[in-house]
Amino acid sequence: MQTHTPRSLLPTAGLPLNEARILLMHVLGVSRTWLIAHDTDTLDAQAVSRFAVLAQRRVAGEPIAYLVGWREFMGHVFKVSPAVLIPRPETELLVETGLACLDGLEAPRVLDLGTGSGAIAISLALARPDAEILATDASGSALAMARANATALGAANISFWRGDWWTALDDSGTDFDLIVSNPPYIASGDVHLKQGDLRFEPSGALTDYADGLAALRTIVSGAVTRLKPGGALWLEHGYDQAQEVRDLLTASGLQSVGSHRDLAGIERISGAFYNPTLSSSH
Repeated sequence: MQTHTPRSLLPTAGLPLNEARILLMHVLGVSRTWLIAHDTDTLDAQAVSRFAVLAQRRVAGEPIAYLVGWREFMGHVFKVSPAVLIPRPETELLVETGLACLDGLEAPRVLDLGTGSGAIAISLALARPDAEILATDASGSALAMARANATALGAANISFWRGDWWTALDDSGTDFDLIVSNPPYIASGDVHLKQGDLRFEPSGALTDYADGLAALRTIVSGAVTRLKPGGALWLEHGYDQAQEVRDLLTASGLQSVGSHRDLAGIERISGAFYNPTLSSSH
């Protein structure tokens, strides 16, 4: 019977070395440092078998994050499953921009619409433990995952509400200093939905089953009545949607409309501020 060590097993996976390492680390429950230091240790047959199954699933296209059950975001480890979108590095720009909007505010109120895994809301909560944060999602499975992540990471200043966009909120206490969202913004029929990781992620978190702007329109149209004077709305959107989202923000009566580029130079998020004095002057 053939025996394997990490050194002999990793090249057999048919994967980039870094991906194969992540899967073997997951199977063994060890760190990268441990794996490198013990790369000539004999592996038991059960571990080899589990690794082979995961490697085959990865070769077939399943996302690494779903195979190992977690993804790092803003320096925190979030549990993920096929019930939620996998947090992506470019979405950290939304969190960083949101935090900048909260500078100088005491005990701000924040709303995250369509929270998914909770990555955005929880990252904001951990950075601003004085904030009161509401996170909504239409999916009960997503909210369960978000609650589990909040508990695991010690974010106690979040409440989770179930519902579709604004319908998740009741009529009380809906004035916010900051509203953020990473809504589904891929148009129905977009070829990207059949490529890469997107094939395995929840379609309702990716596409609005329309032109890619339906959820963005809903969020923008309802924001003015729910922002405090001086409050901000920031939205993630598609690589080619910035101008359309800016137009929506301007038409809604918000001010200081603008977009920020991610590290790839793509206009990734757009936002605006609510100044009722300026709004009433037009």
